[in-house]
Amino acid sequence: MIHKGVEYTVTLATPGVWKWQFQIGDTIKTGKTEAKLQLLAIRRVQLRIDRELKKASREASGAEDSSLR
Repeated sequence: MIHKGVEYTVTLATPGVWKWQFQIGDTIKTGKTEAKLQLLAIRRVQLRIDRELKKASREASGAEDSSLR
């Protein structure tokens, strides 16, 4: 699946527990989330991707700001 240009996977580990993985740049993020429904697990991963993209954007703009000084 793809969310905002980031490919990710969500697979059932055990009933009610979903394993997820995605990569932004060179960084691979993995984890687990508890949810009865796959759609809820997917949404949680998408929110995590959003947070990581925002964090990466802030870090990139911070690096640019410091290089301009």
